[in-house]
Amino acid sequence: MVLENLKDYPSEWAAIESIAPKIGCVPQTLHGWIRKHQTDIGHRPGQTTEERERIKALERENRELRKANEILRLASAYFAQAELDRRNKP
Repeated sequence: MVLENLKDYPSEWAAIESIAPKIGCVPQTLHGWIRKHQTDIGHRPGQTTEERERIKALERENRELRKANEILRLASAYFAQAELDRRNKP
């Protein structure tokens, strides 16, 4: 809405200040949404929403894999010790 009506205002911020109350938000929130949209469509540099979501998913998967590896490492050490104890008993 802001980008469509930008030509009717002297600046982008003036458009934001005028339109924000009409949609029930503060100008700073609307400004953030506009910046995010501009990044998503490639008009501003930065990570798109899709890229940020993908990075979050990969970081979550990485954490889960690290936890699983730690559990497997501890289990392996436990069973290796149990095997050594079994072999040493007369």
